[in-house]
Amino acid sequence: MIVRVLIADDDPLIRDVLRDVLDEEPDLQVVAVAADAREAVELAEQHSPTVVVLDVRMPFGGGSRAAAEILRRAPGTRILAFSAYADPGAVDEMRRAGVTHYLAKGVRNTELVDAVRRLGVG
Repeated sequence: MIVRVLIADDDPLIRDVLRDVLDEEPDLQVVAVAADAREAVELAEQHSPTVVVLDVRMPFGGGSRAAAEILRRAPGTRILAFSAYADPGAVDEMRRAGVTHYLAKGVRNTELVDAVRRLGVG
């Protein structure tokens, strides 16, 4: 089974690194990359990814707005919040939006890949 992944982050370097790391895995396929919350919602609706790796702080509404809208439009999609902000307020905001998995930026690539894979297979 191929896990289809959408990456959404406003930092171009982070987007490129995430794409490189995830595309190296034979069972993961990056189907789209978004630079802001609005684009993340549009691309999720177009591509129906299995997993969205979603930054918490982004232009046009942020990760929580994007997460809620993605889950409304594509209810089968799973979201992994991926953020430099691991404070309880940011985590709570994403949980209220329906996100159940949260990773802080700076984790090992293997942890990120494992988290995407776990979410992707259910």
